[in-house]
Amino acid sequence: MTITQLKYVLSVAEYQNFTVAAEHSFVTQPTLSMQIQKLEEELGVKIFNRSKKPIELTEVGKKIVEQAKVIVDESNRILDIVHQQKGFIGGEFKLGIIPTIMPTLLPMFLNSFTKKYPKVKLIIEELTTEEIIRKLADGHIDAAIAATPLENEAIKERPLYYEPFVGLIPQNHRLFNEKVIAPDELEMDDILLLEDGHCFKESVINLCRTFKTDNKKSFQLASGSFDTLIKLTKEGLGMTLLPYLHTLDLNDVDKSHLREFTNPPPAREVSLIYHKSQLKMQLIEALKKTIDGVVRGAISFSDVKIISPLNKK
Repeated sequence: MTITQLKYVLSVAEYQNFTVAAEHSFVTQPTLSMQIQKLEEELGVKIFNRSKKPIELTEVGKKIVEQAKVIVDESNRILDIVHQQKGFIGGEFKLGIIPTIMPTLLPMFLNSFTKKYPKVKLIIEELTTEEIIRKLADGHIDAAIAATPLENEAIKERPLYYEPFVGLIPQNHRLFNEKVIAPDELEMDDILLLEDGHCFKESVINLCRTFKTDNKKSFQLASGSFDTLIKLTKEGLGMTLLPYLHTLDLNDVDKSHLREFTNPPPAREVSLIYHKSQLKMQLIEALKKTIDGVVRGAISFSDVKIISPLNKK
C-alpha cells in the first residue's frame, strides 16, 4: 500500500470516473486503474463498484476512503514539519476568496505578500462560500477568505477585520434626508440585492428578516456585482447596502448618497479560514500577518453587531 495509491483512490471517489481522476492526478488512465487494482488485490476487497455509472464506492470502500483522507493529510503534515523546522515559507499555496471580498481586499495585500515571500506560488480562486467549504474538505485549496461565522466544525476561523454595512440611498428615497439609518427602518422589498450564492445577500436578508415586506415593487432583480447595484441605485430604482471597503473608491457625488447605521452598526466578520487539519500553517500565518499589516490602517471597526452570512431559512 502506498500514499500514491491512496491519492488515486481519493481522486476516483471524488470524480466517480477513472479517466477524469487520471487527468486530475496527471497520470494515464491505465496507470491509475492498475495501481487501484493492485491495492484492491492487496486488501482482498473491492473499493469501487465499476458496474455502476457513475462509479460508486462499495460499503467497505466508503470506510477506506475516510481513512485514506486521514492518512494522506498526515503524510502532507510530515512535509509541513520539515518546512517549519527549516523556517521555509514557499511552495504552492491555493487560496479561495469570496466574490464580495476579492475586489477590495486582494489589491491591498497581494503585492506586499508576493514581494515579501517570493518563494510562494500563490494560486487564487474566486469561489462562493459553499464552494470554499467543499474545496477545503477535499483538500483542493489550502485556505480561504470569507465572511464568518460559518458554524462548521471542520473549519478553523481567524478573524481579519469587521466590515460595517453602509446604505447607498438615491435622492428620491424616503431615507435620503436621514443623517444615519437604523436597521428597523429597512424594508426588504426596498433593497436591491446580490444574486443567490453570495453570502452578503444572506447577511442582508438576515438583517432585514424581521422587517416588513409588502411585495409592491414592480420588478425583482438580483445582480452578480456591486457595480450594477450602485448604478441602479443612482437611477433611483431602490437603495442598496454595501460593505464599507466598497465605498472607499466612490466619487464624491456618490459618497453623498452614503448613510451609516446607528451604533453598533451591522457588520460582517471577515476571516482567514482553513481546514482543522491545519496543514501549511507557516504559509497561513505569513498570509494573516501580511493582511493584518495592510488592513489595520484601512479598517479598524470593533464595536459592531455581526450579521450571520448563513442562510437562516
